[in-house]
Amino acid sequence: MTELLVTGGQVLRPDMTVERADVLVDQDRGDIVAVDDPGELSGDDELDAGDGLVVPGLVNAHTHVAMTLLRGYADDKPLDAWLQEDIWPVEAELTAEDVRVGAELGLVEMIRSGTTALSDMYFHVDEIAAAVEDAGLRAVLGHTAVTVAKDDEGARADMQASLDTALELDGAAGGRIRTTFQPHSLTTVGEEYLREFVPEAVEAGLPIHLHANETTDEVDPLVDDHGVRPLEYADDVGLMGTDTFLAHCVHVDGTEIELLADSGTGAVHCPASNMKLASGTAPVQAMLDAGVTVGLGTDGAASNNDLDMFDEMRDAAMVGKLAADDASAVPAETAVEMATANGADLLGFDSGRIEAGANADLAVVDLDATHLTPAHDLVSHLAYAARGSDVCHTVCDGTVLMRDREVTVLDERAVRERASDHAAALVERAAEED
Repeated sequence: MTELLVTGGQVLRPDMTVERADVLVDQDRGDIVAVDDPGELSGDDELDAGDGLVVPGLVNAHTHVAMTLLRGYADDKPLDAWLQEDIWPVEAELTAEDVRVGAELGLVEMIRSGTTALSDMYFHVDEIAAAVEDAGLRAVLGHTAVTVAKDDEGARADMQASLDTALELDGAAGGRIRTTFQPHSLTTVGEEYLREFVPEAVEAGLPIHLHANETTDEVDPLVDDHGVRPLEYADDVGLMGTDTFLAHCVHVDGTEIELLADSGTGAVHCPASNMKLASGTAPVQAMLDAGVTVGLGTDGAASNNDLDMFDEMRDAAMVGKLAADDASAVPAETAVEMATANGADLLGFDSGRIEAGANADLAVVDLDATHLTPAHDLVSHLAYAARGSDVCHTVCDGTVLMRDREVTVLDERAVRERASDHAAALVERAAEED
């Protein structure tokens, strides 16, 4: 057994208190052995927290990691126009190698900013899985199925691909990869396909992840066609349940919030993307008050435009107060919980907390910074003042992925160069097809 001792820092405990402590990690099992007073533990290797703050690895519960290649490609448009005029046409030109390179770029960005787990929706998922395995992160992956604008054969094939991918990749990377069945959304997948394939996914024991109620354009057509709110329709086709988590949930009413809570369905709040696309302000505090598990996600880097979960915590706390018209809504502790324990719960990982027995997924925030001075309240600093660039060490499954701000698992310079080359070639191909 090889043990890693994270020493010299303060530790954020599950109850959101902070104490000086050392953390001992079993690197073979990938879990935390003990958290104890400084000097009480010893290990084979040491990671110097240097008066920093040891926090659970952050959990990005909804993203499209390979979309880093489209960062800055199309901005300042509403969602439907942005997708139909810009994103979907260029995505049609993506190759499997593009997806691999874009995923690697996004994973390096996450490692550098303290994220250790992600839930991804995309295609060429085997390439994303390979990148996740090499990067050493923890992930929930799936093939995202869309049936609109496809004939029946193509629609069924895409839904079947989502099922097959989830079954084939579950447990990959030594168990660090889990999977979900992924109908894209309630408006981009036809009812007949949901009624056919959702029961198959449930019977196979697959969790389900999809977009829901992101904009009013995803609400009004369903109300017009079915006479019920979107999440009531989702419940009718079998999508709601304890193994389902929905991205966005911006335009949910009281009935839908109650349905989320009663069914045990989770929600992933993506405040930066929702603001940038003017999708609206999600009633996060109302969902939390009802008992809904709410995690945080960045969405893709094309609509954010970064993968920094510290930014997301700050945005969630800020916009949560606006949505509730209450400065006490979505306080700092809640924002941090959403980015750690809540996200881990949605993804099904025993992470998001620093205590014996939990996954050894950690990040160390360097507190030696002007913008983190004075240190009145470190939890407040995590939510309102810290940045991804403040992270100096990242550990996932007991493996050190970044030490002293140097990524140890991928060649960062090479990843960035490949990503720039592939992005340029992708845009050129898309222009030729236009």
